[in-house]
Amino acid sequence: MSEIDQTIALPNASSVVRLFLPEHLAATLMLAGGVTLYAVESYITATIAPSIVRDIGGLALFSWVTSLFVAAAVLGSIFVAMRPRGITLRGVYVIAALVFGAGSLVAAIAPSMPVVLIGRALQGLGTGALAALGYAFIRFVYPEPLWPKATTLYAAIWGISTVIGPTLGGFFSAGSSWRYAFIVLVPLGLVMAALAPRLLPEVEDDREQIKTPVAQIGLLLAAVLMISAAGAIEATAMKAALIAASVTAVTAMLLIETRSRNRLLPSGAVSLSRPICRVYLVMLALTVVLVSDVFIPYFLQSLHGVTPLMSGYLVALVALGWTFAAFLSSSLTGRQAHAGIVAGALIETAATAALALFLARDNPQGHLPLIVPAAVSIFMMGFGIGLGWAHLVAMVLKLVASNEQDKASSAIPTMSSLGGAFGAAFAGVIANGAGLVEPGGISGTLSAAHWLYVAMAVPGIVAIAAAMTLRDNRN
Repeated sequence: MSEIDQTIALPNASSVVRLFLPEHLAATLMLAGGVTLYAVESYITATIAPSIVRDIGGLALFSWVTSLFVAAAVLGSIFVAMRPRGITLRGVYVIAALVFGAGSLVAAIAPSMPVVLIGRALQGLGTGALAALGYAFIRFVYPEPLWPKATTLYAAIWGISTVIGPTLGGFFSAGSSWRYAFIVLVPLGLVMAALAPRLLPEVEDDREQIKTPVAQIGLLLAAVLMISAAGAIEATAMKAALIAASVTAVTAMLLIETRSRNRLLPSGAVSLSRPICRVYLVMLALTVVLVSDVFIPYFLQSLHGVTPLMSGYLVALVALGWTFAAFLSSSLTGRQAHAGIVAGALIETAATAALALFLARDNPQGHLPLIVPAAVSIFMMGFGIGLGWAHLVAMVLKLVASNEQDKASSAIPTMSSLGGAFGAAFAGVIANGAGLVEPGGISGTLSAAHWLYVAMAVPGIVAIAAAMTLRDNRN
């Protein structure tokens, strides 16, 4: 084959397609598969949870179906960095896949809601570790130019899962069919565990030797559980109290981190003077802003006369925007990548603020001239975070020493989980406080829609400010 033919045959060095070339294909399938399990399972179970309650009861425990999963996923991601000496990353993958399969089996045969919760906790442990492994393995299986491409693929998976997950969940929502949604995952976990030793590389454990930071882990898990519970409680006073307690727990965890030699996070992660801290702050703030989309279907149906099905498609524009922007920006490097992060934060913040104007409209007839601007804003919310997310992840991997890479990688899904939980809880407090429940009705809903998206743009301003201080990270 001539030199010209080779140039034509091989994908460009900046292309995501390179992840699927023969030398990377096996690892890509395994790592992306772990992220896919976490993403899809989150949305499938959210869809079938009402069916579980109708079939076996346990309404009082309904909110814990998600809360325990999220908390366990955080613990699973922490395990990747804090695993005992002698357990390799590949070994963690095997363990995580088996734990996920066991959790799926427990949930499938559960006679009552408490047993379902045990299964969900095991699923969370497994998928949390698998998602973190997707980032932890990046530096071992891909050359550095492909790091942003791998995270672009993960972003696309999350975006697509917001559509695929609920759709698949719908197939298992009738009667006792919800059990099959868990049963089909059992052999998948077994297959992944069996393939991991063959398809993933054995890599050196280059972590620094420290004791397990039990206090920080305990405080972080308490914070996640409290904030997740707050998101499911309707009483505004109780919700606010749980949020305050969760913030206190996180603050205490950060204070301990600054003084302890046994750290949960990489060096500098709790000091704003260090770039790694500001990268995590941008991630957290962008995620907090994004999850305000949880109220979009309600406002579309209540204010714009949109059908439930159509409102679901419209909110999926967030995922479409994220996925489109992730691929669009995947080839950016150096200053361009930094500009993408800043521009993305600006776009997401502006789009969120725009919803305060375009979504908060009394449009019972569903006139398109009023809906279209709102739909564009919804798309741009996802577009903004997708524009810079992969480069934020790549920046994390480049900013820390090799012996703290596992900590840094594990903290990425932790920031996403924290941001999602805090964002959902904040959104609930703001919407309820702005009139969604009292006085309610059209006037209350209009007020809630307006003030929710005005307030939720504020964390976006924090993200913009932090993003502007980051350097372009060129080699």
